[in-house]
Formats: sequence, structure tokens, C-alpha cells
Amino acid sequence: MPARDSRPLRAPGRPLADVAALVGAPVPEGAEELVVTGVVLDSRRARPGDLYAALPGARTHGARFAEQAAALGAAALLTDPEGARLAAEGGAAGLPAVVVDDPRSVLGAASALVWGEPAQHLQVLGVTGTNGKTTVTTLLESALEQLGTPTALVGTVCTRIAGEELPSARTTPEAPDLHALLALAVERGARAAALEVSSHAVVLHRVDGLVLDVAVFTNLSQDHLDFHPTMQDYFEAKAALFTPERTRAAVVCTDDAWGRRLAERSRAAGVPTTTVTTTAGGPADGSEVAADWSVDPAAVRERSDGRPGSAFELTGPGGLRVRAASPLPGTFNVANTAVAVAVLAASGHDPAAAAAALAAARGVPGRMEVVAPATGPSRAGAGEGSGGASGLPVGVVDYAHTPDAVAAALAALRPSTSGRLVVVLGAGGDRDPGKRPAMGAAAAAGADAVVVTDDNPRSEDPAAIRAAVLAGAAGAAATAADVDAAEVLEVADRHEAIARGVALALAGGPGGTVLVAGKGHERGQEVAGAVHPFDDRHELAAALAAAQEVRA
Repeated sequence: MPARDSRPLRAPGRPLADVAALVGAPVPEGAEELVVTGVVLDSRRARPGDLYAALPGARTHGARFAEQAAALGAAALLTDPEGARLAAEGGAAGLPAVVVDDPRSVLGAASALVWGEPAQHLQVLGVTGTNGKTTVTTLLESALEQLGTPTALVGTVCTRIAGEELPSARTTPEAPDLHALLALAVERGARAAALEVSSHAVVLHRVDGLVLDVAVFTNLSQDHLDFHPTMQDYFEAKAALFTPERTRAAVVCTDDAWGRRLAERSRAAGVPTTTVTTTAGGPADGSEVAADWSVDPAAVRERSDGRPGSAFELTGPGGLRVRAASPLPGTFNVANTAVAVAVLAASGHDPAAAAAALAAARGVPGRMEVVAPATGPSRAGAGEGSGGASGLPVGVVDYAHTPDAVAAALAALRPSTSGRLVVVLGAGGDRDPGKRPAMGAAAAAGADAVVVTDDNPRSEDPAAIRAAVLAGAAGAAATAADVDAAEVLEVADRHEAIARGVALALAGGPGGTVLVAGKGHERGQEVAGAVHPFDDRHELAAALAAAQEVRA
């Protein structure tokens, strides 16, 4: 839940009659002159003058809390016929109600109206995709700030406005909160906003009420099939952003077949679409002749300035050549950086200046983040050379929680690892169960040793989740040649698993690497409805420090 101050100090407000007209509802009797000054979805956060959106939910109806919202000063309701009945029966009969059949479907537009249409005063860049959303939005925010454009960031790790970090409860906030944050950004002088847009957000109308200046697609691979019945359905949710009604322009990475399909569809819909690729030789399926921006993967090399990441050259429209560098390691971060260059170019910035700003961008919490012993997290990148301090393994924390992301993270670390590459990972409960064996298989295929542990089990049996990951890891190990087969272990306790991972890397001699995957920036572990303090970065730092003491 966003902080209570995640809204502007001065709300313009709109007559309730305007809200009713916008959503096609009659004006409540006696409320013709009423002005609402905010919109809330959580009754506990209502303030005087707010419009409380009382929506039907999976377990209960929000109208059951209308009396609480009224007691805190809410001036009116937006709800459905059932909600209007429940509110009247529950003690909120005096609260004027704007009633529509599907209030969620109009909540975004109503929120934008009441909060003063803040997106119209910002250059809004919305990034979607299975992997890379946090990295690309953070790179864009950092680069735009360097280029002189104050920028708000809204995403998984945090929301940052005018230098102030606000907590993030989900990748994309609910519509009232999102428009309130954008209004706050405008109030504090921002001129742009970089937003992560999840597939859930599109389907659940969280990004309704705004038109993106640039919609950005990174990639698509298996995830969220607990929410989407098929990969096609997952794709359609992403693709819904790439229409003239939703965005003025698009940037699409065409490294996978889903991206190539999306680029063709976006262009066919009339959206000016820029394509980016980092694969050699163009697409094998013939769906697109050439990308607008391309990277020759054979020419990607280590940065020469001593910083982590990769140096590369982008070839753009008209043969334009731009020297670029990713501030994060891995070929997938070359793609993320190339996409960011194309987004900034599509936004009107000089490509060379954009590339220079991105090369100097800050790291991303929990994304290929190197952790040093005793001193805690360091956002330096994947480290230099093949070993850590005093012969310790290099410790890296990454949010990789899909099969593709696990494979990519391990592939990024392999070239700099002369010793044993160890990965510690689990899988989240109450989420797509089909990806668990594939995550284990990716781990066993890419690492020398795999420690399967608990991630966020949530309401599921942790042992059952581990068993699914172990099955995939064991299967991959069994098909490998004996000399290449990964060692696979099960250690339920994540604290102990991380320590065991460090020990395994040490046992392999100098030059080892330990990747702790899955939770990244998260500071808690959710088990059976409770969130316990747990930070992979702190745990890995402590394990490395303990190993260092033993070796001293």
C-alpha cells in the first residue's frame, strides 16, 4: 500500500457531476454541486473530499467499508448496484453514489480526471515485458535526470519522485494511486515518468486513463501462467498497450518471436514503432527484415573504463553508429541498454548523448548486484576478474525468477568465473507452478552446483515447491555428461542455503561465484501469510564475511 503522502498537497478537484458524466452515470440526487478532491481504493486511506471506489473483490465487496471511508471524510462513492445497496445498508446511506455496472473499468479515467490529468503534463514511458522492466525504467530515470529532465520512477523496487523514495506494494499501482503519484510528480517539478507496466496492470485496468508517450516491450517468456491461462493470453495482455488509444509511439525488442509479432501488430495498428535487436543475422522466421537499431553480439566486449558491464556499438536508422555501454553485466543488459537508447531517441534526445548518460547510469537494486563481505551491498556490477576479496567467491544477488532469467544470469557470470559457479534458488508459492521444473533445469544447465531452497512459499507447502524445482534440476543434471553434471542439493532454510552456496564455491578453489537468485531487492520472506525480515544481500554479505573470518 503506498504511503499516505503519495499524493499531491494541492488537489485541483472536480465536480462529482463531471465524474458521473465521464463514466456515463446519473448525478446522485443532491450532489450537483459537490466537488471531489481525490480518489482512493482503500477505505483506510480516505481523506476529506475523496471519492471512495468501492469495488467488488474476490473475498468481499469494498462497499462493506464505505462507512469507514465516510467517517474519514470521503465525500462520495464510485461503485456498482450491489455496492450501492451494501453501502446504504451498512451506515453510509448519506454518501452520494455514482453507480455503474463495472466500476473498475472506469476507475482509471475517473482517477485521471479528479487528479487533474497529470499524465498530460509528463512524458510518460511505460515498460512491459517478462524480464527487464525494472532495469530499463531505472536506466531511463537515471539517464533522463543526467540529460536535465526531472523524472519520476514507478515500479517494483520503489517509487522515486524528486529524489524521495516511496514504498512500492506492486509493480504497477492501482489506478487511483498511479494517477495520484503522477500528480505528485507534476507538483514536484517532474517532466517525465518511467513506469513499469505489468500484464496484471493492463488486464485489471490499473493503467487506464493515461496515454503513454512511448510503450516499450523488452521480451516475453514463461511467467504468470497462474493468472494467464496461456502464453497467448499473456502476450495479448502486453500487446493491448501497443495501440493508438494507449500509446503515441512504441519501442519493441525483437530478439524473441513474441517481440517480432508485436512489432508487426503495432505497426499495422498505426503506432510509430521502433525495433531493436541484439541477435546476429536477423530473425530466423522471416517476420521482419531488419531492426531499426541493432547490436552486433560478436562485437560486445568488456568496458575499458574499469566499470562493470559491456561496451558495444549500436547501428541506427540511416546507418547512424553510436558507441554505448551497459552499466550492468550480461548480454541481456546489453539488450536492456540498447532498448533504453532507442526509447530516449524516440523521446527526442540525441542518441549519442543518451548512450553517454546510460553508460554512467546507477545500478539497479537486486539486479546483478555484487555483494561484498562485511560491507554489505555494492551496486558495482558483476565484479572484476575471477574472484572476490581474499580468495572468496564473488557474491551476486539477482531477481531472476523465471527460467529464461536464471539461464541469462548464469550465462552472464560464467565468463568471469574461473572456479565453481553456484546458484542458490527456489520458486515463489501461489505463482505459476509450471515454471518451477524449468527453473531447476536452467539452474542445473548453467551452474556447477545448485542449492534448492525456499523463496516466498506464501500459502503453499514449501517442500512441494522445492520438489518441483529439484525434479527439473535433477533431470537436467542426469542428461548432462558426468563431467559436466551439476551437483544438486536441497537446503530448506534460505539462510543456511546461502551459507552452503558460499561453502560450495569455496570448495571449488579460487575464482568462484555464488548467485543468489529469485528475490533480488526484496527485504522479506513471505511464509504462511506472514512476512519475515529477510534480505538476500544482507544474508550473502554475512555468509561471505563468515567465510572470510574462517580463512583469516
